[in-house]
Amino acid sequence: MTSASRSSTRATTLSLSAASPSARGKALLLPQEIVTSPETKLRYRVDSLLGQGGFGQAYLARRMTPSRTVPPVVALKASRHIDGWLREAYFGQLLEEHPHAIRVFDAFPLPQADGGVLYCLALEWARLGDLRAFLDRTRKGWAERTARREIAGILEVLGRLHRGQLLHRDLTPMNVFVCRDGSLKLGDFGIVRHQSDRRGIKTKTLNPWGVPSEIRDAAAPKWQARDDVYQVGQLIGMLIKGTAKARIRTGEVRGLRCTDHLKEIVYRCIGERGKRYESAQELIEALRNPPATLKAGRLRTLDGAHLAFTGILTRKRSEAAKAARRAGATIHGAPSAKTNVVVRGRPNPLQAAGRDAGRKLIEIKRLREKGHRITILNEAQFWRLASPSPRSRSRSSG
Repeated sequence: MTSASRSSTRATTLSLSAASPSARGKALLLPQEIVTSPETKLRYRVDSLLGQGGFGQAYLARRMTPSRTVPPVVALKASRHIDGWLREAYFGQLLEEHPHAIRVFDAFPLPQADGGVLYCLALEWARLGDLRAFLDRTRKGWAERTARREIAGILEVLGRLHRGQLLHRDLTPMNVFVCRDGSLKLGDFGIVRHQSDRRGIKTKTLNPWGVPSEIRDAAAPKWQARDDVYQVGQLIGMLIKGTAKARIRTGEVRGLRCTDHLKEIVYRCIGERGKRYESAQELIEALRNPPATLKAGRLRTLDGAHLAFTGILTRKRSEAAKAARRAGATIHGAPSAKTNVVVRGRPNPLQAAGRDAGRKLIEIKRLREKGHRITILNEAQFWRLASPSPRSRSRSSG
């Protein structure tokens, strides 16, 4: 194997930031060591260390005995901990042959001379490494069409977990792998957990690298499906940006080189927790279906309206609010479930995710998705309703 290929294989790793002290210490397997699976009787020759993480250590290995189902080269993961091994083996069976999940070909315990046990997995080897290392080498953002297609595949895997009330919790670029054909595959199911209800699960074992700030700061005590969605939003932004060295911040979204529709999706994924997509399926639907255009509607009166303003008005916002109150409206600082009228001014060039996706506009779309009826008025319509006509003024004075 050439030095270039060795460099690429070392990128195929677990989450390095989550590596335990035991995993960083003594090598669990040695180069040229022969490992025999008591389950399948297949023999594997250990080649080189690929990486290490919370699970243990991963090695490049070659199959030494004939097999029709196991490829000649695999990634051999070894750990002294049975819990992560059991989950990896289980999800390997559950997601067997899914085109966007790393395959598990063999799972077996390996007795040691000291009386201990190594728990081993023979996995599909992603030749181009994990996503973080791949982007670090190429230093190039992905085309939006390609990013959408590959993220949709990852979401198919995540969707199967969410439908079964399972949470992945480790959707970082170190656990998404790039295969020879450029496709992305999700791996490392070692900290997947089942939630008994939709309130989520308490956050104990986590990789701090990809944790939302609410979880990291203990403001949200339980991990929910929307937190998996946060991590997928990070993956989308990193693919478009072309680097996974740091998390995407909400202020960066408007500068991403993609359509406003995708910017809006990324913003909702990584923005305020209560306004994120609530599951993988919701995010899949958002990727497939652009939101309805925010066209101006019609209204006969502002009396009784619950109204919010967005965008840049030709007059001061305070003057518009005062006129709206005179017309009988209640003013909201931001759209909420009670809001039924929104007055839209000119787009602010610094809007969060493009011309039609400022924070308030994104919230209006989200509320409409939930079934709330909200009428959009342009500024001219608003002032016609808020300013009494000369005829009405003369009637009131008489």
